[in-house]
Amino acid sequence: MILEPKWKSLIATSKDPIFTSEQCRDIINMGRSQNKEIGKLIQDDGTVNKKVRTSHISWIPFDALPPMYEKLNGFIHRVNNNHFGYDGICLNETAQYTEYSEGSFYDWHMDSSFSGKEEPPVRKISMTCLLSHESEFEGGDLQLINEKTNIQLKQGHAIFFSSFLRHRVTPVTKGNRKSLVVWFGGPSFR
Repeated sequence: MILEPKWKSLIATSKDPIFTSEQCRDIINMGRSQNKEIGKLIQDDGTVNKKVRTSHISWIPFDALPPMYEKLNGFIHRVNNNHFGYDGICLNETAQYTEYSEGSFYDWHMDSSFSGKEEPPVRKISMTCLLSHESEFEGGDLQLINEKTNIQLKQGHAIFFSSFLRHRVTPVTKGNRKSLVVWFGGPSFR
């Protein structure tokens, strides 16, 4: 019989904020200064499924906020070593700034397939960091695995989870939810 190490997990949350409120404001301002897109879920046949996702996104270039990327890079190595234990984790995709206004949502999805064969480098760990203050919106709950697992983040706090876990953001019922989404990848799972 083979036992997994006791420290290994699929979900980890930050005990303290990883970004201060001022840093969150800087990230929001940078995200809003980039080209805004409609968040899309492209199906296997190449069509966009509008019933699964409604949000606005932008991409923050690596050279736009080097301190943010340096902090994320250092943080992911500690999180991976302490919780996940995945091989070759690195930050190889630009961060996604996401805004959910009233009525916006992102239904159940995974950030990578379980096999990960089609995506070298494979997305292994996903991170969501709440940038807006939690009092600025209602609804917009992050749920992992099932509708009973609500993740209540506070401003600047983050959750890290295996990218193959099902998750969603429920519809925002009031206000505007702003978040930073980052994927950390590596070689294919063995």
